[in-house]
Amino acid sequence: MMAKPVDEAEITLRVARREDVRRIASLILMGSATQSLTAEEVAAEAALPDYERAFDEVAASPESTLFVAERGGEVVGTYQVTLIPGIAARGRKRAKFESVHVAPECRGMGIGAIMIRHALAFAKAEGAELVELSSNKCRSDAHRFYRNLGFDQSHEGFKIVI
Repeated sequence: MMAKPVDEAEITLRVARREDVRRIASLILMGSATQSLTAEEVAAEAALPDYERAFDEVAASPESTLFVAERGGEVVGTYQVTLIPGIAARGRKRAKFESVHVAPECRGMGIGAIMIRHALAFAKAEGAELVELSSNKCRSDAHRFYRNLGFDQSHEGFKIVI
C-alpha cells in the first residue's frame, strides 16, 4: 500500500539541536542497511554519550550543518550537509550529503524529497556547485529515490575503517 503524500506545509526543516540527538541517532540506526536492531536495542544505542559528543563536533564545524525534519512537532527525518572546498574544477566547492534518513513509518510520503530539495538549495546558497552522496549498495529503494531526484550514479565509491 502506497503511503499518502504529506503536505509540504506540514514539514518544518530546521537546524538540529542537542535535544534532538537521541531521535537523530535512532533514525540513523533504524535506517542502517548493515544491521537489524530491535526497538529496545535502538533506544539503548541512541542513548550512548558518543552521539552527543559527535553532535557537538558537527555543531562546532563551520563546514557542517545537521538538519531535522519535523511533522507535528516530532522529528521524522534528518540529514547533514558538509561543504568541501577543493582545487579540482577551478576550485569548485562541493557539498556532501550524509546520514539522510526518514522514520520508517513516514517513508514514501515525500518527506525525503522535501529534505533533499532543501539540502540542495542550502548547498547552492553556500556556494556549492556539485553535490555528492553515498548510499549502501544494498539500499536499492534509496538508490531509486536518489535517481528519481536527478542524481546520477556516476562513480564507484570506496571506504576503509581506520
